[in-house]
Amino acid sequence: MKPEGPPITPTGMAALRARYDHLLGTERPAIVEIVSWAAGNGDRSENGDYLYGRKRMREIDRELAHLARRMKACRVIDPARQEDRQRAWFGAKVTIADEDDNHRTLTLVGDDEQDASTGLIGWSAPMARALRGAGVGDLRKVRLPGGEKEWEVIEISYPAAI
Repeated sequence: MKPEGPPITPTGMAALRARYDHLLGTERPAIVEIVSWAAGNGDRSENGDYLYGRKRMREIDRELAHLARRMKACRVIDPARQEDRQRAWFGAKVTIADEDDNHRTLTLVGDDEQDASTGLIGWSAPMARALRGAGVGDLRKVRLPGGEKEWEVIEISYPAAI
């Protein structure tokens, strides 16, 4: 039996798949063509196109291998199917307020799709760990690099089931 892997939303898995398909179907064939052309030009030791192409191909192959491992390991969880919508679980959009009443809206997503600038917080981030299982009105303390801070959960929502 496969152990449960790190969670990811269907949107996050689709983004990983799209990146994998783009690298495999577009970028890698273009680099292979450049390397093949450059190899036909003779001396490879000082051929910039050949050397750069080989380096870029190794980078693409590493990223393809990483993406394949992540897609295989991750467990897709659809937040729209969450049964307990009164608490903050995976996929929840949570609005929180600090002591100064500064509001912030965060969405708890998989670590592979986190982007703090857009409010997507990775499931294993300190803020997400503190918010797990919280209900509206709960106070949660988070230890951040700048010190400990307390947040109150103002609102919790999930995407609508289709």
